[in-house]
Amino acid sequence: MLSAGVDEAGRGPLAGPVVAACVILDPARPIDGLADSKKLTAARREYLAARIRECALAWSVAEADVEEIDRLNIFHATLLAMRRAVESLGCVPDEVLVDGNRCPQLSVPSRAIVRGDALIPAISAASILAKTVRDAGMIRMHEQHPEYGFDRHKGYPTAIHVAALQRLGPTPHHRRSFAPVRDAIERAARQNF
Repeated sequence: MLSAGVDEAGRGPLAGPVVAACVILDPARPIDGLADSKKLTAARREYLAARIRECALAWSVAEADVEEIDRLNIFHATLLAMRRAVESLGCVPDEVLVDGNRCPQLSVPSRAIVRGDALIPAISAASILAKTVRDAGMIRMHEQHPEYGFDRHKGYPTAIHVAALQRLGPTPHHRRSFAPVRDAIERAARQNF
């Protein structure tokens, strides 16, 4: 039976896409050290991401961009990214195990598992792939907009990020439907009025 694990990275940030990954592990090629990506160092995540790409039977990564997040809301955009990851897998799993309490609409059986990224190795692997891909994208975003510090906070609403947002206004990569970004836009409009 082919079980695929699915997880996402980037629901809480103020900028960048939400990224989802889907992984089918190979029982003949186990990967030691899989865990919830948030519990691992960046170096360990990178090492494990390379092992997952090398050893998994199948894997894929997909995203929902900022425009989709603003149009659909972050919850529905996350489900969309997850569905895209499953659909782009290259094979059809017998079941899909999704981290969290809701599953995207899929053509195969699926099951939501709360804290699945800590309990199910395939979900842990998906968590690691999603996080490393999203973080790499935020590093590229930092190269375009270094004044925001995306390389440090990866788009999360840290004090440094919110202060830069208030001072500089949003980039095209910011989620305008999120309150701190909306507040920065309204503040800029008041100052220019």
